[in-house]
Amino acid sequence: MTVLGQPLERIPISGPWITEKEIDYVTDAVSNAWYANANIYHERFEKAFSDYIGVRFSISLPSCTSAIHLSLLALGIGPGDEVIVPDVTWIASAAPITHVGATPVFADIDSRTWCLSSQSFEECITKKTKAVIPVDLYGNMPEMDAIRNLAKQYGIAVIEDAAEAVGSEYKGKKAGSFGDTGVFSFHGSKTITTGEGGMLVTDRKDLYDRAMFLRDHGRKPGDKMYRNTEIAYKYKMSCLQAALGLAQLERIEDLLARRRQIFSWYQRELVDLKDVTLNNEATSTKNTYWMITMILDPKFGMDKDRFIGLMNEKSIDCRPFFRPLSFIPAYKDLEQSQHARRRNKVGHEISRYGINLPSGLNLTEEKVRYVCSALKGILFSEQPVH
Repeated sequence: MTVLGQPLERIPISGPWITEKEIDYVTDAVSNAWYANANIYHERFEKAFSDYIGVRFSISLPSCTSAIHLSLLALGIGPGDEVIVPDVTWIASAAPITHVGATPVFADIDSRTWCLSSQSFEECITKKTKAVIPVDLYGNMPEMDAIRNLAKQYGIAVIEDAAEAVGSEYKGKKAGSFGDTGVFSFHGSKTITTGEGGMLVTDRKDLYDRAMFLRDHGRKPGDKMYRNTEIAYKYKMSCLQAALGLAQLERIEDLLARRRQIFSWYQRELVDLKDVTLNNEATSTKNTYWMITMILDPKFGMDKDRFIGLMNEKSIDCRPFFRPLSFIPAYKDLEQSQHARRRNKVGHEISRYGINLPSGLNLTEEKVRYVCSALKGILFSEQPVH
């Protein structure tokens, strides 16, 4: 495993678990999923995904970003509207809000779940608020009952961003099933991958029909005469991606068990570090730990960028906890960002000291032990950096 304390190979931040099943399905798709069979893997994947999540409709797409975009469009959200999104998330949760001409409003996160704070959500609601996008960050889930109750009270649509949380649960219900729509990512780093890809799910036929229309250049499904009635979008997944996704979905329980096993290895190795906080799992929640994350106590005096650099020297890839959107250059001049920078104290503090550890599905117990040994050495041997 190591030579003079160094790993024989770099330990990546994330990655998939591919077996012969996936190879066989993709090989069959590239050989046979053409002509009359062109949509066979799309149909199988979408049907299986709907059954797994517990919803009526699923639409396979090229990305989770496109799923959020279509959700907003199907809900009729546009210029003059506001959409609340957690400040601490990947930009893909917010960028489609800007794409449709609406205004993103950045709310704070909860200190335990790292997901949207229901209290901050309510504080951000105005007469212009038309939707909220709660994000199931790093595989965890927010207090969905409180968020849904507030949304119902104020007449706000819910788009559940479950990009990182396939298989997670809240009170026995699957992530992605709590909103008017739910959206998922199948990026190469995710628990289920199609290389790149996404899924939009919903129980509402009106939203399903509208999204299906918009994803194919503004023509009705099954149209053979190319009568495009609106200028829309090209948001489709290839048959090869659908075949890969179906094979991965049929192995979902193994993939989720591996995620939780990897977290248990980290938890055991770091149990003696009282000033390091790992991902939380409330009694009402099943966390699928997409990204194993630790929050350092400020008393370490450790700059997270320096920590990541030192881990890199040991051939270990880490990455920073998502930075608040209100601080990144893309949104720094937005008026809402100025309000968020003053308001969102929890997210800003957690982000300063949060680090994602290697979480790839190819991790072994020995590699996790090496990662934890390396990080302990850094935390207790480095001089504090202020």
